Amino acid sequence: MSVERRAFLTDSVGVAATAGLPTAMRPLPQTSRTGAIGTAHIQELRAGLRSLYELDNAYGGGDVRSLAVRHLRRIRRVINNSNYPDTIGRQLRLLSGEAAEHCAWLFYDADDQEAARSYWGDALTTASMLGDASLETLVFAALSLQASHAGQPRDGLDYARAARERASRFDSPRLQSLLATREARALSLMPDAKAAQSKLSEAMRLAERTDRRSPDWTAFHGAAEISFAQGLAYAESGHHSAAVSFLKAALAQQNQRVYGRNKALYRLTLARSLVAAGQADEGAAHAVESLDYLSEVESGRVTRRIKQVAGLLRECGASGSKETAQHLLEHTGAKGC
Repeated sequence: MSVERRAFLTDSVGVAATAGLPTAMRPLPQTSRTGAIGTAHIQELRAGLRSLYELDNAYGGGDVRSLAVRHLRRIRRVINNSNYPDTIGRQLRLLSGEAAEHCAWLFYDADDQEAARSYWGDALTTASMLGDASLETLVFAALSLQASHAGQPRDGLDYARAARERASRFDSPRLQSLLATREARALSLMPDAKAAQSKLSEAMRLAERTDRRSPDWTAFHGAAEISFAQGLAYAESGHHSAAVSFLKAALAQQNQRVYGRNKALYRLTLARSLVAAGQADEGAAHAVESLDYLSEVESGRVTRRIKQVAGLLRECGASGSKETAQHLLEHTGAKGC
């Protein structure tokens, strides 16, 4: 991470604290006269986790990992070295599981998959111990995404189905829609294009239903995510022209609150399919445009996608493609492709 961005993040945390926004860096409230942990401490620890979500959304997993790991350690220290009633203990352990899950996500985004898998394992153990179906659903959904990312689609499908089984007790069409896209992603990689398309159609139908009970973590899911999943499915089956249409739709459907990492990933994925479809000039233009977000975001997944596009541009032989590829690689710190 650059000195400038590290300083900015540090300043951001400091400004948030002085402005009254809870962060993972603020001291906990004083304990009671008996030294017991209470509701105020839970609220402060939860607010710290919420601030880490916000920093991740804004700056990517690479920048926030160390803060998240420290916050998880803090929660675990409180669990193991404090006095509290059983009701507070359960809340602390659930918070520990949620913090471990977020650490996993940050390491996944930074493309450190071994560490991510370890933290997701911790989170799943906590969820199982507490019998918390909501956290179990979140972790299984995340493991599905990671397995597909790692080229293990059968595992990805099993994890997605495990998540849907846990989610069946919640009346949330948006959650079911999201999980259907995770199944579709795994099926498209197996490859089973027909089953993948069926799941994507199901995801769209579910997303169109009114949903007032969806978990907070599903807020990102909607038409843009489904179009993006459809584009990925076509790309996996080699139908890049069809993929381009859906990936362009996904870009157009993104709302203004989408953060830089997702904008960069969407645009780079579109660039990859454009180059594969023989439209190298347009693909290169989208790839270069995505670089605008790299001054804001540090994400291993974004860096990997840039290198993929640069590799395709080098191979395609179109005029100026090699120069564009080199320009892209320079922004990742890579010497060549």
